[in-house]
Amino acid sequence: MSYYISPRFLDKLAVHITKNFLELPGVRVPLILGIHGRKGEGKSFQCELVFEKMGIEAVHISGGELESPDAGDPARLLRLRYREAAELIKVRGKMTAIMINDLDAGAGRFDQGTQYTVNTQLVNATLMNIADNPTNVQLPGSYDSTPLHRVPIIVTGNDLSTLYAPLVRDGRMDKFFWEPNREDKIGIVSGIFSQDGLSPSEIEQFVDTFIDQAIDFFGAVRARIYDELIREFIHKVGIDRVSSRVVNSADGKPNFIKPDFRLPRLIEFGNLMVQEQQRVKNSRLVEEYNAGRLNYNQPTANVAPTTPIQNEVPNKSTKAETVYKVNYATSNGQVNGAKLSAETQEQIRQLLAQGYRISTEHADERRFRTQSWQSCSPIQTSEVSDAIASLESCLNQHTGEYVRLIGIDPKVKRRVVEKIIQKPG
Repeated sequence: MSYYISPRFLDKLAVHITKNFLELPGVRVPLILGIHGRKGEGKSFQCELVFEKMGIEAVHISGGELESPDAGDPARLLRLRYREAAELIKVRGKMTAIMINDLDAGAGRFDQGTQYTVNTQLVNATLMNIADNPTNVQLPGSYDSTPLHRVPIIVTGNDLSTLYAPLVRDGRMDKFFWEPNREDKIGIVSGIFSQDGLSPSEIEQFVDTFIDQAIDFFGAVRARIYDELIREFIHKVGIDRVSSRVVNSADGKPNFIKPDFRLPRLIEFGNLMVQEQQRVKNSRLVEEYNAGRLNYNQPTANVAPTTPIQNEVPNKSTKAETVYKVNYATSNGQVNGAKLSAETQEQIRQLLAQGYRISTEHADERRFRTQSWQSCSPIQTSEVSDAIASLESCLNQHTGEYVRLIGIDPKVKRRVVEKIIQKPG
């Protein structure tokens, strides 16, 4: 296959990596480049293509390696891989970079359902320390005063806002949002089907038919085309003999003729896959299972009206943020009460109607200054009334603190709304 590299992607990666190998007087260069975007858009694969084109040797770390039953192991792993990469630069005399895939999955926190462990804290702290001191990275229990070579770090993720906020600040991490446009998609899909005889106009029509799908969708369609050939092979050999024919067979590996890659057939298989995607979206069984438990455990609270302090008019380009001062009136020993505004309730209805999840976070004055929010109890219901009751309960439980509403897109695990709905009076 003749793979396609997006010019925008190549430019961003090449500039970041090269800049980290240069000595620019009086310039503080961020060590980490965070590439984020929705799932399946080929972030990691585009990085691999850029590494190959530039002759860069990459040292890989997976987000799954950032947790361990032994506290401190992932942080030690980061330091060890960094020192190995610095040694490769010294020994082989060529550019080397560290590639961390799915950092948000290993070190991010989406809601209360994501466990925040000692290793998660150490991973964030270690990356911050390396970004601040890239030539002085030591292993626990030893110290080497010899300066290391600076090694640029590339991280990928779907939602970098789930990471510890000081880690993603501009001095430590440069950010690049990767969302391939139509031209990028046509170029990538042309590379995927380069050997299948599709004309440029057919590639454009195929992409335009599924323009909202991620890049990996088109590769999956190509793989599905082979299903009928494999099915015929299984029936021909016999289902009881497939194992011995495919694995360690004296006849060698089976060969398949080139399947039918005409455009109508690709669109047919693509539509079947879209239908399967829709079935997954519609079968929200976990919400049904948890709804009864959440409703049963839902605390009740007396409510009191709220007074709006500041109300910014929302627009399409900025996040609307409304802050409400809650009246914490008590009588006869009852708990403090707080009620959501009509505007917030309407926003909750819109979020749930679009299939988003609702969550809340709280922070006292000290944590608010450092943006160290803590998650409230999870809200896993799709019923508007239950979600509103859960939010009002959260306000009652955290009187005198900041509370913000979070809207999460479960498909890409990305926050779509962050809105402060309570602050200390």
